[in-house]
Amino acid sequence: MRRRPPPPPPASHAPSKSRLLLPHSASPTPPHPPADPTPEINHAGAGGLWAELVSNRGFEAGGPNTPSNIDPWFIIGNESSIIVGTDRTSCFERNPVALRMEVLCGSKGTNVCPSGGVGVYNPGYWGMNIERRKGYKVSLHIRSSDAVSLTISLTSSDGLHKLASRTITGGKKQFANWTKIQFRLYSSQNNTNSRLQITTTKTGVVWLDQVSVMPSDTYMGHGFRKDLASMLANLKPQFLKFPGGNYAMGNYLRNAFHWGETVGPWEERPGHVNDAWGYWTDDGLGFFEFLQLAEDLGASPVWVVNDGASINEEVPTAIIASLVKDVVDGIEFARGGANTTWGSVRAAMGHPQPFKLDYVSIGNQECWMLYYRGNYQKFYSAIKAAYPDINIISSCDKSTISASNPADLYDVHVYASSANMFSRTSMFDNTPRSGPKAIVSEYAVTGNDAGKGTLVAALAEAAFLVGLEKNSDVVEMASCAPLFVNDNDRRWSPDAIVFNSWQHYGCPNYWMLHFFKDSSGATFHPTAMQVSNYDQMVASAITWQSPKDKSTYLKIKVVNFGSKAMDLNITVTGLESGIKSSGSKKTVLTSAAALDENSFEQPEKVAPVSSPVADAKQQMGVSVSPYSLTSFDLLLEPSKHSII
Repeated sequence: MRRRPPPPPPASHAPSKSRLLLPHSASPTPPHPPADPTPEINHAGAGGLWAELVSNRGFEAGGPNTPSNIDPWFIIGNESSIIVGTDRTSCFERNPVALRMEVLCGSKGTNVCPSGGVGVYNPGYWGMNIERRKGYKVSLHIRSSDAVSLTISLTSSDGLHKLASRTITGGKKQFANWTKIQFRLYSSQNNTNSRLQITTTKTGVVWLDQVSVMPSDTYMGHGFRKDLASMLANLKPQFLKFPGGNYAMGNYLRNAFHWGETVGPWEERPGHVNDAWGYWTDDGLGFFEFLQLAEDLGASPVWVVNDGASINEEVPTAIIASLVKDVVDGIEFARGGANTTWGSVRAAMGHPQPFKLDYVSIGNQECWMLYYRGNYQKFYSAIKAAYPDINIISSCDKSTISASNPADLYDVHVYASSANMFSRTSMFDNTPRSGPKAIVSEYAVTGNDAGKGTLVAALAEAAFLVGLEKNSDVVEMASCAPLFVNDNDRRWSPDAIVFNSWQHYGCPNYWMLHFFKDSSGATFHPTAMQVSNYDQMVASAITWQSPKDKSTYLKIKVVNFGSKAMDLNITVTGLESGIKSSGSKKTVLTSAAALDENSFEQPEKVAPVSSPVADAKQQMGVSVSPYSLTSFDLLLEPSKHSII
């Protein structure tokens, strides 16, 4: 267990005074705000953002050898009434494992089934959240050696209380071959810890495969959990990086993310072991779904492709051609016309128009590996030959990029303690202004004071983002990592959004990102801060336009990373428009202690609080709390000339 440092000393009651001067001029280069990747870690996708409620729906998680482990499925009954195992009789070529139930008891005779029947149940991902009057689409494939009478139910976690059920019956001929059954269940009550049951009191052998329960009400109707996707949408992300870093690589190449096995009908996807983070994924959240989510969010997809490297393996450049072709095929899936080989697969999935895919990242920070640079050049040449407009991102730093080793962008990952992250506000100040820009695709505070997401960690990240905002001419994009964590399976801390089957909350760094979501398309204004004997503050300023009423605001962000309250004298000069005396607001992210965190019990213990700014003007005095992020959104007078 990690030990936390002692809390910071209490703030001084006498605020220090300093000056903030802005702006002297406006930068023509618009900064890009932080956006958010969705790597498959912490059950962020399976059991999280992807709304499928059944875990191991195809019974493939135990591996191809049968009989196999069917976890998390459990048996209802005992060996005198039912024998359950897996075999390879599925109708699906790419995922041949199915569940075989041999029912030994019956409704009468010497071996009578229990009153509730025997069968199997699935608890989902630490319990299914079933809501009253909400619809749930149930789908399963059935085969039987005899007549069928199966009851499919949503029940309480102990199986004693039924929330909704449907009985499927049919003669021997009807289910002699694999048959797909679909219907909707509507629950009579709420239960946040439910399970799916499949039971019978009829003797015989029944096979099951590809058992799915999906909420009918998902984000944009595309299968994403509505509350979690909405939290992501509220950040106004400008890009969506997928499928993540180590998840794209795998510990071994056989378990890497292979896009071609994640498209097409969901029942036919084989799924794979996410060996980087230690759990099975059915790949319901596949390449198509990532592209669809980016489109729904209005974000640019950034596809991280496997470059022939896993954590423990690497494909030599001499034999990389098949992997290169696979990536070019993947781009055709996303961008090709409906009459192309892979574009037709996308069209058959319900999206005849191409997706907008403009960014491809070659690998995941593997520049140090033996074959990376040779492999990278193979990928670069092939992609540019087929799609010259695509922006290709290198895992190598800017110093390695040249005419013989070209790149449109280069990837940067930043993990640091809070103090170190705060100091990195100047990280890009001395970067050469020509050549490819950086994409900071992963950044996060780690270490003792990061906890599960503390205020001080969020403030350090805010200071880092202020530095990126100031250097938007050399930094294209940035994204925090990781974004989501299922509280039942923390593989990494801290994260921005915490959830379980039915609850969610944003950590302080999630709320911090809201202060930067208006930066895209804004105009940056240089600032000058005059502070004596205090180096714990950074500030930035932009002008941005509200999409609701087209009003223009001057947004001044101030990060106070220290324990002193500060009085600031703000002087605004050089704007084409004046500041209106009313209509401005102040928003503050702070808390009683620097190490405060949010929780399910106190989801907004650390959250922004807004208040009106009275009598806003070109020169005014303001107060900045210790350990805080403060934003002043000053409403500007209408101008004949657009500022943005």
